[in-house]
Amino acid sequence: MSMITISIKISLPKEELWKEIADLESHTIWMTDAETINITSDKNQGVGTTFDCKTKIGPFHLTDRMEITDWEENLIMGVAHNGVITGRGHFTLKSIGDSETLFSWEETLRFPWWMGGPVGALFARPVLKKIWRRNLKRLKNILEK
Repeated sequence: MSMITISIKISLPKEELWKEIADLESHTIWMTDAETINITSDKNQGVGTTFDCKTKIGPFHLTDRMEITDWEENLIMGVAHNGVITGRGHFTLKSIGDSETLFSWEETLRFPWWMGGPVGALFARPVLKKIWRRNLKRLKNILEK
């Protein structure tokens, strides 16, 4: 199991930032490792929403089957990873004054035995952390134009 936590300050009130991240399919714009997101449930927001995210990291391709487990507008969005790699993740938003938000991203992931299990997770951790840090910087740059 591997836990990764990153955060970034974005110069937007959390309500405006939430509007951007609440559109799940738009995450492919700022997540370089997410090639496509296809909603697989009748709804596209809130607890119970399910989707498949085609992910590519270097030579590795997989479909991450995900379900929204937490959804508190302007505060937290949680997901369960139910594909090849399993685990849980959360985006949390915290106001810093009136016009800035701390966006935190936390993931706890389990890799299957054929991907090295805990050892594979250990080696993947710095790679994923680097990619996700770059993703948050990309989101920041897009939103702060």
